[in-house]
Amino acid sequence: MWHFYLLLDLASLSIPFLFSFHPKLKFYKLWKYFFPATFIMMAFFIPWDIIFTQHGVWGFNEMYLSGINLGSLPLEEWLFFICIPYACLFTIYAFKDLLPKFSISRKTTEIVYYLLQTILIATLLYFYDRWYTAINFGYAIVLLALVFNYKREALTVFFPVFAILLIPFFIVNGFLTGSWIDEEVVWYHNAENLGIRLGTVPIEDSIYALGMLLTVFVLMEKFKEKYSSKPGKA
Repeated sequence: MWHFYLLLDLASLSIPFLFSFHPKLKFYKLWKYFFPATFIMMAFFIPWDIIFTQHGVWGFNEMYLSGINLGSLPLEEWLFFICIPYACLFTIYAFKDLLPKFSISRKTTEIVYYLLQTILIATLLYFYDRWYTAINFGYAIVLLALVFNYKREALTVFFPVFAILLIPFFIVNGFLTGSWIDEEVVWYHNAENLGIRLGTVPIEDSIYALGMLLTVFVLMEKFKEKYSSKPGKA
């Protein structure tokens, strides 16, 4: 099973990458927004990942890794923060461009937002002493509040597509957490999370995905706006 995590990263990237050049999608034209947005997201998530790994909040099974480390993290973990956002942002923009009506109303967006924030805040207040839950939910609460107040229209697209993306995301994370393989690729210390799992995937991973992907999406939209506002740019 050597290189399994690396193969999973590349498999997640492969089809979205190939279809990035489709004449109706042309996601490659958004690379100039995607990569800066992703690197900014990684500036938050990589230190978080390193600290959690060093303190045993989660860790990695060497049996499934290449053995190449960058800093305190396996190469595969670094690639996770590029390959998974790429696949997911490709999907978001495919829906956004090809199915522009696949969005929810501002009213529905508000309902989803307030419901989600209520759950996150209530959980955080009760389980503030569990590091994965606390940092993960805290980040999501602040991010959602900023987006809701300053770029609410992004959520009308993001929320419904994210609901669909949770299906492949949980499949990938299912493999990482041992659903269909002999051992876990990534293990979690249950004392630092809620102990609630969907299959083998901690429930916190869904909010982790939300925070990671929404960060990249909103930054891409901001970069697009800034670029299109320049003289001579459409």
